[in-house]
Amino acid sequence: MVKRTSHADSLCGVARPLDAIGDGWSLLIVRDAFDGLRRFGEFQRSLGLSKNILAVRLRNLVAHDILETVPASDGSAYQDYVLTEKGRALFPLLVALRQWGEAFCFAPDEAHVVLVDKATGKPVPRLELRAQDGRALAPEDTVVVHPSAIRPTKRQRAKAG
Repeated sequence: MVKRTSHADSLCGVARPLDAIGDGWSLLIVRDAFDGLRRFGEFQRSLGLSKNILAVRLRNLVAHDILETVPASDGSAYQDYVLTEKGRALFPLLVALRQWGEAFCFAPDEAHVVLVDKATGKPVPRLELRAQDGRALAPEDTVVVHPSAIRPTKRQRAKAG
């Protein structure tokens, strides 16, 4: 087995989260948690994972504060896995991945599930990045910079000093 490299010291906002959610199984567990699954057995049935692999992924998600364990909601001796605030913040990532998959991983006439707004029953609109002034942003409109290159606004400077 190849040893995974830790990205804990990386300044990259893509590399560092991979330590917490760096494989497909972990994202599928988070997806299932958003869909209401809470128990080890429910995750195992949904994903078809072996117990040891699932246990490792769940421990990692708990260790990274994406899931937490709580006493079972039915009062049994089991424990439930529930999304933390940090875990719930992954929702836009999963929606973006789902929408990318719907656009590029299915044939045009191939059936697939679609994320819909519960209130209207209509498909959720495509996610789109916007600048602070409201403009739609494409990759060529952005650049990754070192933290020292970001100048604080007047408001941030006044607040700090």
